[in-house]
Amino acid sequence: MDFELTEEQRAFEATAREFARENMMPFARDWDEGEVFPVEALRKAAALGFAGIYVKEDVGGAALSRLDATIIFEQLAQGCTSTAAYISIHNMVAWMIDAFGAEVLRRKFVPKLCTMAHFGSYCLTEPESGSDAASLKTRARREGEHYVLDGAKAFISGGGVSDIYLVMVRTGGEGPKGISCLVVEKGTPGLSFGAPEKKLGWKSQPTAMVMFENAKVPVANRVGAEGEGFKIAMVGLDSGRLNIAACSIGGAQFCLDRTIEYMRERKQFGSRLSEFQALRFRIADFATELEAARLMVRRAAVLVGARESDATRFAAMAKRLATDTGFEVVNGCLQLHGGYGYLRDHPIERVLRDVRVHQILEGTNEVMRLIVSRDLLGN
Repeated sequence: MDFELTEEQRAFEATAREFARENMMPFARDWDEGEVFPVEALRKAAALGFAGIYVKEDVGGAALSRLDATIIFEQLAQGCTSTAAYISIHNMVAWMIDAFGAEVLRRKFVPKLCTMAHFGSYCLTEPESGSDAASLKTRARREGEHYVLDGAKAFISGGGVSDIYLVMVRTGGEGPKGISCLVVEKGTPGLSFGAPEKKLGWKSQPTAMVMFENAKVPVANRVGAEGEGFKIAMVGLDSGRLNIAACSIGGAQFCLDRTIEYMRERKQFGSRLSEFQALRFRIADFATELEAARLMVRRAAVLVGARESDATRFAAMAKRLATDTGFEVVNGCLQLHGGYGYLRDHPIERVLRDVRVHQILEGTNEVMRLIVSRDLLGN
């Protein structure tokens, strides 16, 4: 049990921190205000290996560990939490094709995902199946060497912009064993998109419905065997949950650091805020809770990377703890800024809007509690 980062981990942590400060942080407000999808910055991140962090090297990945990924995402999220979260989703798509796709599929799609010449979207949620993902209705019927897709996916990050859509579809009967995973390419006839959603946060990544109407997809684009899609989706989510957890910690750490600086400068009643014991105690609690969440995430990342039997439970525990903690810390930091924290001239309110959705996506935190309790107590 060694809590120290290796020399290599410290090196790419520093690289991610420098990239975030130079290529994300100065522009995050404009991306948020203008709802800009920052293609150039994303491709610069990809050039550093951040688009295929745990993808194998033979298709352009960095072949790092799940723990390494959480270290990187924590730093990227300090630059722009919304953009870092999109990079997390993109990584999940690239890894799922790399890990479960046939060799031809890997070599066709993954290299361009690793450079972000192509952007990827993960398509599981539907208008009528959110937390109950196994009840999805999007149907893929087999016709010779193609599947014909009909249905719709909701809340898809990158919807309408991405080039690759990793889609969970029903090829068999009801329940999880009837679900398969397909790669659908942009430009496929019958593939269309809804209008961009107007959201509270995450404005640097477009979100839209992804719709299929008699969309023909080659059978060769199937990832894994028929009926394995739900298992593949859930394995991918273990890593996605860790990355989103790390993004929450990074956003919260950014706010905490700024709040400490603010308290050292701001005076009320003749004293600096940093001199009021009640406020000092709040900072102590925020720092303690963030460190506890960080350790939980890193422990879970090691277990997921090692494919331990309890990895899914720990990933759920870490996601629940880190995203709840991250939001509470950011909200507390906004409070300590008083009225200034509520203004868009200051970044705290933007981070608050961005981290709020982390308690909902990649499985709501209520579902995280369900996963943990089922593992401990049985169904």
